Amino acid sequence: MSDEELQALVKQVSIEFFHRPFHHRALFNSRLRTTGGRYLLSTHNLEFNARQLEYFGMEAFIKIIKHELCHYHLHLSRMGYRHRDRDFQTLLKLVGGSRFCGAIPDTRNTSGNRYTYKCMSCGVSFIRKRKIDTNRYVCGACGGKIRLINKERIK
Repeated sequence: MSDEELQALVKQVSIEFFHRPFHHRALFNSRLRTTGGRYLLSTHNLEFNARQLEYFGMEAFIKIIKHELCHYHLHLSRMGYRHRDRDFQTLLKLVGGSRFCGAIPDTRNTSGNRYTYKCMSCGVSFIRKRKIDTNRYVCGACGGKIRLINKERIK
């Protein structure tokens, strides 16, 4: 789907479910990772995650559009547009928008190193993603000295 098709879809959903026109821009933002979309307060534009459409389909994507349009219309109407506001919660339920979007698997970068440490006193071993200074930190269980046992590269 192109940005022009997205713009037309957002305008259609706005008229059909909110009975109000959408006058600003709707576009895809490839940098969005953990969210389905966002409403920009300063410009009143909407940005959407294209992978939500690819992974979950059109029905779930329309619910995300409804969610962002709730923010849009309530903010322009000077009503409660935040997630915690009753106006937002009521309108979202009325139009059938989604409260949360689904998590897309494998979106986090899991490559890097894995460090295995072991306590010299009690023998407890633990794994960390980040390297720690063994001279500065001690075992959380007994307070003993810790030592780096293994550094493993994760792909």
